[in-house]
Amino acid sequence: MTAAPLPPSSWLRVTASGLFCVPGAFHVDPTRPAERAIITHGHADHARPGHGSVLATAETLAIMRHRYPDEADRPGRMPLSFGQSVAVGDVAVKLVPAGHILGSAQVVLEFGGCRVVVSGDYKRQPDPTCSPFEPVPCDAFVSEATFGLPVFRHPDARAEIARLLASLRRFPDRAHLVGVYGLGKCQRVLHLLRDAGYDEPVYLHGALIGLTDLYRAHGIELGPTEPALGASRDALRGKIVLAPPSAAAERWSRRLPDPVVAMASGWMRVRQRARQRGVELPLIISDHADWDELNATIDEVAAPEVWITHGAEEAMVHAAGSRGIRARALSLLGREGEEGE
Repeated sequence: MTAAPLPPSSWLRVTASGLFCVPGAFHVDPTRPAERAIITHGHADHARPGHGSVLATAETLAIMRHRYPDEADRPGRMPLSFGQSVAVGDVAVKLVPAGHILGSAQVVLEFGGCRVVVSGDYKRQPDPTCSPFEPVPCDAFVSEATFGLPVFRHPDARAEIARLLASLRRFPDRAHLVGVYGLGKCQRVLHLLRDAGYDEPVYLHGALIGLTDLYRAHGIELGPTEPALGASRDALRGKIVLAPPSAAAERWSRRLPDPVVAMASGWMRVRQRARQRGVELPLIISDHADWDELNATIDEVAAPEVWITHGAEEAMVHAAGSRGIRARALSLLGREGEEGE
């Protein structure tokens, strides 16, 4: 007689450091230094420094070395290609694309006849700067819910870029200062601009240059860019300047010619957020799945059980439960995310 699959709650637990796999003795995206860690992607709320051994994609490990220079000399860093399976303790582990940023992965865990997929952060819109999301049928799906409310329905990112270019034509004497998160959003906006036919140099705040060069080193074509620092006021007239979301409030931005302040973020759907930040041109461009995509993904993987890790947990739990799916909120700490998501 074949043994019944082990329920995921018997071998996956929530600890103070995050989601812990007991038979593999590892954490997924631990929020504090752990002996063993599997990292889904390079954003700071998921990829923390100081772990013992780390398993992640080669791109995520490169991002971690860039952001945390001390990581370069630490042993126990193991790159894993998409689709490659390894044993970690008694657990078979595989990484598949999450479509979030360069190197982002879902973690597929198999143990005791049960398959669990930990999504990390993910999106479903096309994005040539990273491998597209791959749905994996499973017994339990651990999903984010950053934009897990019905109000969040992201428009086509190409249409938002068209709005940016239309504003550039409307105000040819003004610089357009676009707030973007430095890892993923900056490079995606650059690629979207090139796809839209914009071939002028884009000026970058210094904080964005290193990660943009890292993307190029991994074969992502982003077109010509120039450092914004040192460019004359006249040189920036009628140009696009990308900078961290906080830069519009800094002295740095005062040298720009009458800037149109824009921001590329899923949070720009909330008009009050745009007004509070002084955003004249809100661009709803997100690197996360929206309400419809979250629910469609849960249905697509056909998991009878769903765990929601962060974001609008209660709304997603209710929506899944209304479709007969067992759902629970994990309420993991340390998943605050970023304003530029």
